Amino acid sequence: MITISRRRVLEGAAAMPILLGAASHGFAATGGRPDFTVAVADLPATLEPARELSNVGTRVTYSIFDTLIRRDFLGAPDGGGSELKPHLATKWERVSPSELIVTLRQGVKFHNGDELTSDDVAYTFRDGRMWGEKAQIPGGRPYFGILAAVEPIDRYTVRFRTKAPDVLLEQRLASWCAWIVNKRAYEEMGFEAYSRQPVATGPYKVVSHNPTDATALEAFDDYFLGSPTAARVTFKRVPELAARVAGLVAGDYDLITNIPPDQMEVVGGYPDIDVRSVVLANVHVLCFSGKDKVLADKRIRQALSCAIDRQQLVDALWQGTAKVPASHNYPEYGQMFLEGRKLPFDPDRAKALLAEAGYKGEPIVYRTRPNYYTNAVEAGQILIEQWKAVGINASLQVVENDTGMRGPDAQIFNWSNSTRLPDPLGALWIAWGPGGEIQVAGFWNTADGFNKAGRALEAETDPAKRKALFGEMLDAWEDEAPGTILYQPSEAYAIKRSIAWRPTTFYFMDLRPDNLSFGQA
Repeated sequence: MITISRRRVLEGAAAMPILLGAASHGFAATGGRPDFTVAVADLPATLEPARELSNVGTRVTYSIFDTLIRRDFLGAPDGGGSELKPHLATKWERVSPSELIVTLRQGVKFHNGDELTSDDVAYTFRDGRMWGEKAQIPGGRPYFGILAAVEPIDRYTVRFRTKAPDVLLEQRLASWCAWIVNKRAYEEMGFEAYSRQPVATGPYKVVSHNPTDATALEAFDDYFLGSPTAARVTFKRVPELAARVAGLVAGDYDLITNIPPDQMEVVGGYPDIDVRSVVLANVHVLCFSGKDKVLADKRIRQALSCAIDRQQLVDALWQGTAKVPASHNYPEYGQMFLEGRKLPFDPDRAKALLAEAGYKGEPIVYRTRPNYYTNAVEAGQILIEQWKAVGINASLQVVENDTGMRGPDAQIFNWSNSTRLPDPLGALWIAWGPGGEIQVAGFWNTADGFNKAGRALEAETDPAKRKALFGEMLDAWEDEAPGTILYQPSEAYAIKRSIAWRPTTFYFMDLRPDNLSFGQA
């Protein structure tokens, strides 16, 4: 019934009087380059790149900032390539397992005209911003808490030193949280002002940012990879799917995000619209709050996980475009991947765990936001029925923001985890480790075994020992059940067919000159 009603809403919205042959809003721009307008379900609160590590945030900041090393996502057909390439850095050299020397590209300009130097890099990764005891942005610690120092050697050379041998430092420098900021602008503007209108080296610079309405960017023609192909990029907040679709069909938008799988055929049925989808390096997860009196018993948390038929969720909501992964454990880990793992679905075991825990039907509320994750509400409705089937007194509550989801009385809420580095330290550890938001917020306070194995993994370089430590981490996470995975979702975008653009397996929206070009309207 959910799918049918949503289809009717979409078809009704898109059936408004329009001229299907009209030129896209983006192609109406003057001066030879079009404007490019993207309708998104939500916008980030800020644009400080390490402060705003959300899915909706990195979609925008990816075109404002650059990293020293670039992960070549589009080097693979599925948009999930992992090869590392020079970017703001021209080369890097391992001096020892704990030391990396990085040589910067000369002549790179910031949006304010400053040249990128080693001082900007050292300032970006300084003690006190993303790591250290008084880190300004605590969310940076899971990425760069391993650092001991970042030191300019000369104008274009930087030394990175880590507290222990770190096999992932190059991957970290190509990942989320590693975007380079401009030292002079950051110091002159201050943290809050820089967060609203940052100065960086990316292909587009910020004109304005209103998280309740739109983020406007304009081309930075001194970009070191060449002039951007759009004169202006606008990320427009349009929470309702039907309104995004209607705007795309009418020519108000050039690209829209968050197309549910059951609507791909409907939206792609217009002759000038193409739907492009990719399976994400991301999983939708649930968090079970250990602060709650009922969920403090891990047997209740385990029962909640065992009661979930994830394949039913994939079949009912994702039209076969999503996947059920092998726990928090992914093939892109390469030799670290643990064969034979699977997520539990065992209703009988769930019932036994509930009986063992003495569960007496106490209410358990699952909270979700309506528009942040594709299929969030629909998944919640199915989950409630699956939990009720094993005797859990569950209900669904739809709230408007994170504060509503994660307030003092939170029991279960949804979240997502991205494989930000192709290693357990870049997924399971970043999300659920002591520097991650779940432990920091106190939702999981029985993580000693997990944390011990994770800290050992951070300092280990031997592949076999690393794999064994990962097994210990995953065993502890599954036993403690601070949360569980639902599925690995797909993400679908609808775009004017004449526009050449490819999505990646992350929420990053790459609008650089080599991935965005415009044909005839």
